Amino acid sequence: MSPANRTTDSELIYSPPNLTLEIGNDASVNPTAQQLLNELESVLKQHNLWASQPPHPSNLASQVPFAVDSLTFCEWLQFIFLPKLRAMSAQGQSLPNMQVTPAAEMYLPEQVASGHRQVIAVLQQLDALAS
Repeated sequence: MSPANRTTDSELIYSPPNLTLEIGNDASVNPTAQQLLNELESVLKQHNLWASQPPHPSNLASQVPFAVDSLTFCEWLQFIFLPKLRAMSAQGQSLPNMQVTPAAEMYLPEQVASGHRQVIAVLQQLDALAS
């Protein structure tokens, strides 16, 4: 593998092959999107839904949408979704055309009470911004 094609460990951890995001044409990543990504992280931490340790790299390589076979939905948000969107933002790319809220409503357990509602509220705002 040539040096130009070499990937770092962090790319292997945070960019599993199952996460293919299409770049939208209209929704530029802007401070509002960055603020929402930061708010999502804050809400996850506030409700103790933020993992202190990353999952094993093999769990991040899941081929299943949202990695539901190897990660909780909150782990997927923390270790795949947030890093991927932040990387796109850093590269000046557009938000992908996405609808993450339906997955959150399906996979985020109701047991997280108000945290569940707050996570979904932030995801709804991100989805609206990307549409």
